[in-house]
Amino acid sequence: MNAPSNALLGPVQIRDLAGRLGVRPTKTLGQNFVHDAGTVRKIVRSAGLEAGQHVVEVGPGLGSLTFGLLEAGMTVVAVEIDPVLAEQLPLTLADRAPEWSDRLTVVLQDALTVTELPGPAPTALVANLPYNVAVPVLLTFLERFDSLDRVLVMVQAEVADRLAAPPGNRTYGIPSVKAAWYATARRTSTIGRNVFWPVPNVDSALVLLERRAHPQTRATRERVFEVVDAAFAQRRKMLRGALAELAGSAAAAAQALEAAGVDPTTRGEQLTVDDFARIAEALDDQAGTAPDETTGTTLDETAGTAQDEPDVTEPDGTVTAERGSTSPAGTTPLVRPGTARP
Repeated sequence: MNAPSNALLGPVQIRDLAGRLGVRPTKTLGQNFVHDAGTVRKIVRSAGLEAGQHVVEVGPGLGSLTFGLLEAGMTVVAVEIDPVLAEQLPLTLADRAPEWSDRLTVVLQDALTVTELPGPAPTALVANLPYNVAVPVLLTFLERFDSLDRVLVMVQAEVADRLAAPPGNRTYGIPSVKAAWYATARRTSTIGRNVFWPVPNVDSALVLLERRAHPQTRATRERVFEVVDAAFAQRRKMLRGALAELAGSAAAAAQALEAAGVDPTTRGEQLTVDDFARIAEALDDQAGTAPDETTGTTLDETAGTAQDEPDVTEPDGTVTAERGSTSPAGTTPLVRPGTARP
């Protein structure tokens, strides 16, 4: 299982690989490569995993964290959007630690479009997430892969604070509530800027999320998230005003809030995810869209439903729906050691 201690990538190897491949880290893809082996091992330890676990990694880049996970005995499925990096990763592994090669599969695809993964269902997600898509990728994987019991991600420090913030905290917002639908979250440690190439202009931090049962509610997740988005769209507004458009009027919103046991004059940053679930349920009841007990369908189901779209993180840290996608379509190509990329 173990390979030579120098199998992990350092600054020299990272720059050499990037130079040979003609890779220049881009802001568009949020690429910042970790080049410090000590930091990589710290991340792996922080994940609290055991050898033999099946792990998914998003954005492996040149392989720094990938090699750390393999060194610890994990089986890794790495999802990479960059075709040059996806093709090179198995080759680098075969050169530096060929004995680990049978535990790595590389999937060439945009993480936001992945709906299935090869091999056994992953039990953990460990990743240095690109800053520009960190929240939507995290929420997408928590939604689509319920086998993920444990998640450790390195993100921008500000985003880490938002993900882990409790109600009433000044950083509590849309990412906080949506992450809480799936898991409990806590910030574990800060990562220095100098372990990256290129050096980012913001601090990074690790966030650990552990799966929890989502709130017991008759409302759908999409409906609850719609209420969350509306509540935080104008943070200074009282809920009766913020939810007026969803409910049809401020008076109707106040009525639904009272039915949910929530003070209409409070604001979204004071509520838990369970509070939002009750509000969504009350709004559905009020509009006559609650599930019909005799049929199990919603009373307005014939009207159809909107296609759920991925979220994007805005500059202020809020999350909104993304319209359209430039992601590759079709089946998921795999890049495996010893085979050509399709």
